[in-house]
Amino acid sequence: MSAPSPEILKSVSTLSLIAGERVDSGAAFTVHDRYSGAPIARVDQTSQAHIRQAVATARRNLKKVPDGYERARILRKAVDIIQSRKQDFVDVMALEAGFTPAESGNEIARGLDTLELSAEEAKRICGEMIPMDSNPGQKDRIAFTLRTPVGVVCAITPFNAPFNALLHKIAPAIAAGNAVIVKPSGYTPLTASLICDVLLQAGWPGELLSLVHGEGAEAGEWLLDEQGIDFYTFTGSTRVGRIIQQKAGRRRTQLELGSIAATVICADADIELALPRILRATFRKAGQVCTSIQRLYVAQSRIEEVTARLEAATRALKSGDPRAAGIDVGPMIAEKEAMRAESWINEAVSMGARIVTGGKRDKSVLEPTILADVREGMKVVDQEIFAPVLTLLPFQHVNEVVDSINATPYGLATGVFTNDVNTAFYMARQLRVGGLHVNETSSSRNDGMPYGGVKDSGYGFEGPKYAIRDMTDEKVVTISLRDPA
Repeated sequence: MSAPSPEILKSVSTLSLIAGERVDSGAAFTVHDRYSGAPIARVDQTSQAHIRQAVATARRNLKKVPDGYERARILRKAVDIIQSRKQDFVDVMALEAGFTPAESGNEIARGLDTLELSAEEAKRICGEMIPMDSNPGQKDRIAFTLRTPVGVVCAITPFNAPFNALLHKIAPAIAAGNAVIVKPSGYTPLTASLICDVLLQAGWPGELLSLVHGEGAEAGEWLLDEQGIDFYTFTGSTRVGRIIQQKAGRRRTQLELGSIAATVICADADIELALPRILRATFRKAGQVCTSIQRLYVAQSRIEEVTARLEAATRALKSGDPRAAGIDVGPMIAEKEAMRAESWINEAVSMGARIVTGGKRDKSVLEPTILADVREGMKVVDQEIFAPVLTLLPFQHVNEVVDSINATPYGLATGVFTNDVNTAFYMARQLRVGGLHVNETSSSRNDGMPYGGVKDSGYGFEGPKYAIRDMTDEKVVTISLRDPA
């Protein structure tokens, strides 16, 4: 096992960032190496007083927001700086998030796309013309809408995508002309600290950017108490999302919450296309992605073939220290989470499920696992496992699958592999999900597309164009004309 490099950690500030200035609140919490469990940093626990200062300073300085052209320039400059420091981000995410180099590289590449897309959108935020003469007696009036920033945006981000998920919130907020207060996961605060330094270096006004840290719920609760915050954007559990919505009150929110993500292999599916994508979508980031495949529905006529081929491919995956050569699946975010997932697997086996492969745990590393002979009533089927665990569910008719997916409390994304256009459109119309991906998995995502869910998976959209729409207010302007004669 390779040891954490002190040189990497020296490049990352562990202090809070309040209105562009690094501050020490006098208390700290420990961040650990995800694989070894060794402490790697003591990070400032932001005080309530500093949070109040961050919000108040942001509100006082909203007039300092640069124009759209300058916002685009700053976001593009951030791209250049990140590219020059890419290895720092890779090394930090290996330590605090447990990512392999491939996972970190993908995270960074997507995050840079998110910055570029946000930069483009910053220069074309506009309203629309309103056809006033569609109503009687209004032909001498002109009307249009303007889109203006909401004000202060609070971004609360998860551990499982500490780079790109954070940029999906910060970059559109900046592009829209808002001040931003960031609260990253207490598991992964160092990546967020690096990103904030990059944004300041790129030219974003310090008064309009704060980074608050906290372990547990306390800092988040203080942020929710701040009435000077206009908009909350959150990715995390449905339980916490409900709390945010209740406390936000009249203020707007964008919530990306839980999921039991499913992908479907129909009888006519191209297995050569499907299986490699399913493997990646199930086990990347140790299955800790809200769209990681948890339920794989397989047409009964293909179940033996799919099971055998997935078993062989999964057995070939190597799990362990993400910094070691050839590792495909790193640790989960904490040993207690790996223990929880392991207990769910054991419970399912006690109820009749069969382990096709995997199922063993070494501290925070859980082997990529496939379960067959599962059914409703098992946690591995009924609850979001957020671990490298796939359940196989054979089916006879597609309508059975649609009913089964719709019966869950969630509705984020589904994938289906089929060459039948009728099946694809039937599922598109009947499924209650935020996205259906045909000949792709539930985890398919283009960072420019609208991304969000329904039911307990939340509402509102990520994707720069769509997030900017949510992070701006629409104002109508009318002008009555008269004959100059």
